[in-house]
Amino acid sequence: MNAGRMEDMLVTPDVIGVLIAAATLVGGLFAGIAGLLSRQTTRLEARFDARFERIDVRFGQVDARLDRIESDVNDLKVAVARLEGPLPRLSLHR
Repeated sequence: MNAGRMEDMLVTPDVIGVLIAAATLVGGLFAGIAGLLSRQTTRLEARFDARFERIDVRFGQVDARLDRIESDVNDLKVAVARLEGPLPRLSLHR
């Protein structure tokens, strides 16, 4: 074997063509997959945003209900305190 000769190390144009075609196919495959993932991500983000908006509205409704309940409980406390009246004072008679 003549390892130092240039004629043994030449690559034929056919091999170069196959390598270029393979690189092009792999690049196209990755670009296609990246495009699909990008579209799917956009769709999922839109769906999650819509769901989170609905959940935010529901939490707002729950907060409003809790505020009304808190107000009603305070009113009930005041009403019960009025019904019970003031505490009797300790009086010592001699």
